[in-house]
Amino acid sequence: MTDSRRPSATPAAAAAPRAWWRDGLWWRRAALTYGVALLAGAAAAAVGMPLPWMLGPFFACGVISALGVRLASVPLGRELGQMAVGLAVGMRFTPATLLATLSLAPAMLGATVYVVAYTMLGAMLFRPLAGCSPSTAFFATAAGGVADMAVVAKDKGADAASVAIVHALRVSCTVAIVPLLAVSYGQGGTAPAPVPGDASLLLLPLLILAAFGTVWLLKHTPLPNPWLIGPMFLSIAVGASGLARITIPPLLIVLAQLLIGAWLGTRFRREVLVTLPRVALAGIVVALFMIVAAFAGAELLALATGLPLTTAFLALAPAAVTEMVITAKAMHLDAEIVTAFHVMRIFLVCSTVLAAFRLYNLLRRLARPRAQ
Repeated sequence: MTDSRRPSATPAAAAAPRAWWRDGLWWRRAALTYGVALLAGAAAAAVGMPLPWMLGPFFACGVISALGVRLASVPLGRELGQMAVGLAVGMRFTPATLLATLSLAPAMLGATVYVVAYTMLGAMLFRPLAGCSPSTAFFATAAGGVADMAVVAKDKGADAASVAIVHALRVSCTVAIVPLLAVSYGQGGTAPAPVPGDASLLLLPLLILAAFGTVWLLKHTPLPNPWLIGPMFLSIAVGASGLARITIPPLLIVLAQLLIGAWLGTRFRREVLVTLPRVALAGIVVALFMIVAAFAGAELLALATGLPLTTAFLALAPAAVTEMVITAKAMHLDAEIVTAFHVMRIFLVCSTVLAAFRLYNLLRRLARPRAQ
């Protein structure tokens, strides 16, 4: 006879979450997510939408998620998509394009200073709209990675949840608006197609395995976005050095866009948006301000460097490096130059954010007497 008082499971075991691969509900949600993503991508391609396999899934999954339907994306889905994009962009580099990109280093530094300036203005606009603290406003609008900014924000007494929401909205607005503007009104480029590579079925898997190793190594360094930058550095080293020219299959790039678009769409969770509606609305307003500021700066950057205006606009966009690189690649622009501008921006912002925070507080104190 069993003891009825004996619990059937320990509290810890009962509370432990099930692994995603054993969770039937997760599989149903994932099937819904990627079923919607495939249909939306196909429909977007049929009607001629720019970047259909990224924007179609993004818009469709975003609307469904915002309506309260729970969706699920595969673990590392966006990261694997970034890896494919990084390998494809890196294989575009030749010794000539590598030197041309390095010659723009002063312009990249100036562009980063400009981005920091307009994000500070964005913080000053965001604070009264959202009704938040100065530290929350600063870190919510800083043009760095969301994880890095949320961690630093928490250490400085800011509201990490508000910071994360505003960063997600800024990335989403940038992805939704900038590619459409660039493709609809911008001028396509004349960047040459990648040099035909070795179609060997052996070399591509070896390159992908090496890319995973590069990502693991770069995770222990301050370099930003290792899932994009690591594979790109690897394929630059392999391709520009002449060791091998490996073709990245177009189907792999389509799959990468679908994974990235679906992942972005699942970020629009209804429970998050309704928790802080004022912050969310202010975040959208500031994101639009930053997009306008990026376009204004692009005019100056294009005049100063001779870059096409569309390339300069994508390079100064306030977030979403992977998505801007995909847009540049689709428009036959210099995707490697767009990548370099964003890498410089993220690296400098993340490494100097505390100094910029002190400058922001100093500017606030100087402006306060005038406002009184």
